Amino acid sequence: MDQKSPILKLNNIHKHYQMGDSDIRAVDGITLDIYRGEFISILGKSGSGKSTLMHIIGLLDHPTEGTVKFEDRIMSELKDHELAVLRSEKIGFVFQAFNLLPRTSALDNVILPTLYNKYISKRQGIKKANELLEKVSMKDRIKNTPGQLSGGQQQRVAICRALVNDPSLILADEPTGNLDSKSGLEILNLLHSLHEVGKTVIIVTHDVNISSITDRVIKLSDGKVFEDKWQKHDGEDYLNNMEIF
Repeated sequence: MDQKSPILKLNNIHKHYQMGDSDIRAVDGITLDIYRGEFISILGKSGSGKSTLMHIIGLLDHPTEGTVKFEDRIMSELKDHELAVLRSEKIGFVFQAFNLLPRTSALDNVILPTLYNKYISKRQGIKKANELLEKVSMKDRIKNTPGQLSGGQQQRVAICRALVNDPSLILADEPTGNLDSKSGLEILNLLHSLHEVGKTVIIVTHDVNISSITDRVIKLSDGKVFEDKWQKHDGEDYLNNMEIF
């Protein structure tokens, strides 16, 4: 793939829902190019369409109209199982609610995505998971289940799980929403560090403060992009310049 071509290209994307006699336009004609290595926030209030757009970007939902291209492949041409493989190998998800398996150790939660990746052996998966957990200061907690971890620790495990297949894109949906301010800052530091080493990172948020640390802010309202801007930000100062990766 040409480094100058978009890793993700959305062309005139619409997503409509029928609710009774009403046609709900959750996403209404969005066109975007996302390039490798970008650090982006998608900013909007509840009902702005940001969650629907996130599901389309993450290949979790199909648009009603329009074309989605990921690494130059047209998504509508792929079968469901092909999309599932692509998601597993190319996209790392970080959710507000962590979405960890409750009775499974931190280590096994991180290993899980590698079990569906034909390019990673079991031994490689275990090695990579251990390395990632050590990098986020969770080496001493690898045997703990989510219930034995704080919210910040659970989110660090979730980020390791998102990274274990070395994805092209990290998609974080309100990643600090369930955390206290200290833990939230640690998670933002981690996401910023991933961008610093060349990962494409998209944060979906309603919080202007969080969007202030990204290089590009895409603002949504009523299913439309009303502003798409690049910014010089104070991310280094805001994030206390924590170097993890």
